[in-house]
Amino acid sequence: MRTRAQVMEPGFSLVSSLKELAQNISFPGVTTGLIGATFSASIGLAIIMSVAREGGLDESFAVSWIFASFLFAGLATMYVSLQTKQPIVVAWSIPGAILIGKYLSSGGNVYDAAGAYIVISIAVIILTATGLIKRVIEHIPVPIMLGMVGGVLVSYGIGAFSNGMTNIQVYGIMILVYFLWLSVKRLSKLIPAVVVAAIAGGFLVQYNGLCNNVSLSWELATPVFITPHLDLFSLLTLGIPLFFMVVGVQNIQAVGVLQSRGYTPPINTIYTIPSVITFLNAIMCGHTAVTAGPSTAIVSSNTAGKKEYRYIAAFFEGIFWVIIGLMGKVGVEATKLFPAQYMMVLVGLALYDVFISTFHGAFGQRFRYGAMAAFFVASTNVSLLKVGAPFWAIVVGVVVSILGEREHFGNAVKQVTV
Repeated sequence: MRTRAQVMEPGFSLVSSLKELAQNISFPGVTTGLIGATFSASIGLAIIMSVAREGGLDESFAVSWIFASFLFAGLATMYVSLQTKQPIVVAWSIPGAILIGKYLSSGGNVYDAAGAYIVISIAVIILTATGLIKRVIEHIPVPIMLGMVGGVLVSYGIGAFSNGMTNIQVYGIMILVYFLWLSVKRLSKLIPAVVVAAIAGGFLVQYNGLCNNVSLSWELATPVFITPHLDLFSLLTLGIPLFFMVVGVQNIQAVGVLQSRGYTPPINTIYTIPSVITFLNAIMCGHTAVTAGPSTAIVSSNTAGKKEYRYIAAFFEGIFWVIIGLMGKVGVEATKLFPAQYMMVLVGLALYDVFISTFHGAFGQRFRYGAMAAFFVASTNVSLLKVGAPFWAIVVGVVVSILGEREHFGNAVKQVTV
């Protein structure tokens, strides 16, 4: 029997969920939400600032980017956690942010990028409302998409370890601290290794006299409103790769995480809410929102308390995200204290788990030839016919797989975590 398509699954009353939340607030729930927010903020601020610098964005645009991306994701997380009573975290795409940095540094602009985000938002909502989203997911050759993502990201890993080898007494030790902390499993589950490495690196930078003299102004962030513009080349260069990241790679990982924890994920909601947030982000210099697999994994873990109340951890992570968004200007100014090399190392370490899962998903059993071709093409960062390398990485990867491994195009998609 065919079911009627819907934009979102029916949910719980927000009022009743809030009453239940108030009656069941627990220390594990609040602290797990804080851990998830700390993990996200340490990675997010570093990546957005690094990408903003790479793309030559004015500071006001960077502040607005942080404001929109964290504030709206936080509000959406609070809403979804209450509406579904599931530990679901709405965030923004980390690989997507890196891709946007490449796009901006290659001559793109925030106005055309915003136009691409809105097209993605509308497309995903339509596909979800019509029930076609699941068919699209089933036919996406995910390893090829991940090969493209790996090629986009790889320069950040190389940059981190290059700095670690050329300045061992600062960045080499910073990287060592990351892996030493990672080896202590009990501690690294409580405090992410990247947070400890960031603190250790900050002390080392200060001790060696590498800090910049910057005075912090404690002001709330102010959004910058922009008018999105539709541009064909931006849709090809940025829009298509981002669409496949959102639909076929990133949202689906949250589905897998929730299923592994014994939940029944509201798939339409998982796709619709981030699409709405993407629209709001676009007009304030933010970028594509997603349902976050890593953060969802944190708040849905046993450390968040009883399974039926783990949505409380997600709700509090949303609150912390809103606070981070409002303090975006302070975050931007704080990053100016540190040299560019420190930020590059921090971003590389923040992406370390993403590298591992990306390459694992790309070069497994299926579409290996296409994934490798996509990786190399995306790594070049070379535009062809005014269209950027990520788009051509997908094209070349698909063509290579058609030629060399066409038998893999049956049921293309396999669930992966990035």
